[in-house]
Amino acid sequence: MPLLTTDDSSIYYEVHGEGFPLLLIAPGGMRSAIDFWDNAPQNPISALASTFQVIAMDQRNAGKSKGTVSAADGWHTYTNDQLALMDHLGLERFSVAGMCIGGSYIMGLIKAAPERVASAVLFQTIGLDNNRQAFFEMFDSWANDLKPDFPEVDSAAWESFRENMYGGDFLFTVDREFVASCTTPLLVLCGKDLYHPESVSRDIANLAPNAEFVEHWKEPEFQPAAEGAVREFLLRNC
Repeated sequence: MPLLTTDDSSIYYEVHGEGFPLLLIAPGGMRSAIDFWDNAPQNPISALASTFQVIAMDQRNAGKSKGTVSAADGWHTYTNDQLALMDHLGLERFSVAGMCIGGSYIMGLIKAAPERVASAVLFQTIGLDNNRQAFFEMFDSWANDLKPDFPEVDSAAWESFRENMYGGDFLFTVDREFVASCTTPLLVLCGKDLYHPESVSRDIANLAPNAEFVEHWKEPEFQPAAEGAVREFLLRNC
């Protein structure tokens, strides 16, 4: 089982295909793991491994990945894991595709290491639009399942971690001002529900200077065209 082991984590990952590197960040909220791609409207592993070197990963304390928990944890903790995996694989520059929570992780990566991210695809990203409580509850559900494994982590630390993740604005990792300054090519596939507000997808597409927007992609009749648009965008911007 391929694992990246660091001082505070053990990250499970898979590598499929050959070509320009594409890091995948799965849906599933705090439980973001490779297996969630199996039930997604589009599975980039099967769709893109014939064209790209696709790197899929389980985020820490999701799927087969494990890691420490502390009051200081937040989005940067996961960004560090993602960049450490790319370093481990010897991949200096790469594209990223992410669904759900993956959109926020992607923008955090671009903020932390803009020179390394060639382009990014955001499938129905999460974001803030009168729904903060839903994210707090999602975090709590995940945390409650983990707490027996971390008896040393008190309730104040879990609350701090939750605030670090979902107490921010817009995409939680970045604000609208950052998106407006982001020159990385982005392909935004629209979200349309509580966790993935349409307003957030449209705001990203309108603000980012090099963004392209796909409104219809989840419905079966639109999926082949959307899959082609994703592949063409990534090839054009790698």
